[in-house]
Amino acid sequence: MSWFDIARKKLGFPSIELFVKAGGDGESIGNCPFSQRLFMILWLKGVIFNVTTVDLKRKPTDLQDLAPGINPPFITYNGEVKVDVNKIEEFLEEKLTPPRFPTLAAKHLEANTAGIDIFAKFSAYIKNPRKDTNDALEKTLLKSLWRLDDFLRTPLSEEIDAEASGDLPESSRSFLDGNELTLADCNLLPKLHILKVVAKKYRGFEIPPEMIGVWRYLKCAYQKEEFTKTCPADREIEWAYLDVARRIK
Repeated sequence: MSWFDIARKKLGFPSIELFVKAGGDGESIGNCPFSQRLFMILWLKGVIFNVTTVDLKRKPTDLQDLAPGINPPFITYNGEVKVDVNKIEEFLEEKLTPPRFPTLAAKHLEANTAGIDIFAKFSAYIKNPRKDTNDALEKTLLKSLWRLDDFLRTPLSEEIDAEASGDLPESSRSFLDGNELTLADCNLLPKLHILKVVAKKYRGFEIPPEMIGVWRYLKCAYQKEEFTKTCPADREIEWAYLDVARRIK
């Protein structure tokens, strides 16, 4: 029995293994915002779990037997295979509950939809090869980013003093739902980081410095090991988009 299993059983934790996409070397963490989303959730839950990177070019036979036809990310929970990122998120939130494990659901419903269209707008922008439509797609992406910035700079209900007069103060919170990471951040932050890395590399596009809320959000994320240690290296992200990012003609 491994030290991992000994520690897990001693603490009475369930047996959880997360399978994520491997990087170019077949071992490191590859570019996959959905893999990082689950990685962050498990880390934030504070449960002991194991992570296995899967090289999609050389998928091991035992893994094919475990989850035939299924590509990562997926998990095994006490030996049972769980697939579909949204369903896994719901399952973990149901199984890993207080007082032992924290609830990660956002308290404010609007936090779950903030920035919801950014990754789709980014994908359309980065995959477009036509010079005549590039500017329009970039403006559409910027519009979505500005909406996120506005949300992050608008105070949440608990930040507002009902007895104070004058204009509302600008929010100073770290994340979408407050000062703690939630499921909403696990979904958005990996995608926002990919946008930041890829758009700069292949389009020379950077998130405008005037987007104070977005930059505060990213800065706070980069100070959290739950994000930085589950994040693929920039080179992995750039490599993943090498054939996706189309040259402008």
